[in-house]
Amino acid sequence: MKHMKTISIAALLSGMIIPATNQISALPLLQNDTPTPFSFETWRAGQQANEPDFHVQSIDANTLVIRQSLRDTFEAPFMYLIFGMDKAVLIDTGVKSTSLRRVIDREIDIWLSANQKSSIELIVMHSHGHGDHVGNDYAFKSRPNTIVVGHKPEEVAKFFSIADWPTDLASLELGGRSITVIPTPGHHPSHVMVHDPMNDILFSGDMIYPGKLYFQCAKADTYMQSLNRIIEYAEKEDIKWLLGGHIELPSNSNTAFPFNQKSRENEHQLALPVDILNRIRIALNDMSDELVVKEFQDFTLFPHPATPQGKQPPNWCNE
Repeated sequence: MKHMKTISIAALLSGMIIPATNQISALPLLQNDTPTPFSFETWRAGQQANEPDFHVQSIDANTLVIRQSLRDTFEAPFMYLIFGMDKAVLIDTGVKSTSLRRVIDREIDIWLSANQKSSIELIVMHSHGHGDHVGNDYAFKSRPNTIVVGHKPEEVAKFFSIADWPTDLASLELGGRSITVIPTPGHHPSHVMVHDPMNDILFSGDMIYPGKLYFQCAKADTYMQSLNRIIEYAEKEDIKWLLGGHIELPSNSNTAFPFNQKSRENEHQLALPVDILNRIRIALNDMSDELVVKEFQDFTLFPHPATPQGKQPPNWCNE
């Protein structure tokens, strides 16, 4: 989700209508018809005016999901903290806040205590470079034993040693587990997904999540090429679920919450089954050369002009 441009697009629409050992254990394999694949409690979504800035839940003792409060920002982005025995990775830093660093330090301290370790290197990376995913980078640049990866394509490629962007992949060893970084430009030039093979999850950033899937009209081919690569990869690697950067849909409707709504009820679940990939591809193919904003079950395709001012969806790619 683009922090600045998303606001202008959304405004236009609103006017229209800890393990105790060194062994890290994996989750059991999940079936795509599992109605609640992860045992998350209901995510805080602005229902209480004084709710904390961040809500932390666990996939397992070594994989945490962090959501920024809707009261703090309408983007309410999700971040992911992944522990190996030698390194930890934080995917995204959300919208600028004063408290994310404290939250991450606290969770790392808890993990270190449980694993009887004194320190661990932290790598801060990003699904992409939009402002609602890099806003707290500043808080980690002076943190000891921490690397903050840049968010331009060439910076991501250099850090992860991706020789041929965007067709090559990169594996990062964390100690007892590894992750794979997969370039997926389209939503943003530096967009990547991250595969956690221990849990059969793709952390899918803003390319795929239950909400509006933004890409520029002129970047539709780039988005589709990334989608095709990720479908091939997911089939080969037996991916089960995708966890993205936001929730924007209710559980009972295909129409997104208003962008300026400060409290939500009955949000869509965060996890999407892997068949969402083929459903998005079919939806894009069916549009042929006439790209339009259109709602589908679990997602909305949202192609948009590079400069949307003065134009109106859903047909603004064709004006």
